[in-house]
Amino acid sequence: MCRNIRTLANFAPPATDREIRDAALQFVRKIAGTTRPSKANEAVFARAVDDIAHTVHHLLEDLVTAAPPRDRAVEAEKAKVKSARRFGTAAR
Repeated sequence: MCRNIRTLANFAPPATDREIRDAALQFVRKIAGTTRPSKANEAVFARAVDDIAHTVHHLLEDLVTAAPPRDRAVEAEKAKVKSARRFGTAAR
């Protein structure tokens, strides 16, 4: 899976349409092996992004969990700490 695709389930507030579309775009780019389709494939590429985003909307609406919703700020901080541990902090 692409590293740029983030977990979107069980957040308060819920994932936005933009976040879902961005994840769908990253997924299609990964599967297609390109960041920008040729002119001949633009329509197919765009349709795939639309279809996947639509499916993800339904998935996120239908998922059931007993866990409390995650806080975006807390999760972002956890990711920051994990990244710093993995790659070290850059000196500026």
